[in-house]
Amino acid sequence: MSTGKVKKRAVIDKSHCVACGCCVKACPLGALSVRFGVYAHVEYDRCVGCGKCAKECPASVIEIKEEE
Repeated sequence: MSTGKVKKRAVIDKSHCVACGCCVKACPLGALSVRFGVYAHVEYDRCVGCGKCAKECPASVIEIKEEE
């Protein structure tokens, strides 16, 4: 049964991520990390969808998406 509450989460286009780490530094909850030096990864259980990472991303590959 759905509670109807919509959550926002950061979603990264890993194919275009340059693994610069700007999003990792911007995240106040430590929900992002750079994996294998290749792309950024979001820990969805920690992400609250604040959008700070998306604003800092120089490659503009992070979107904040809604999910139920």
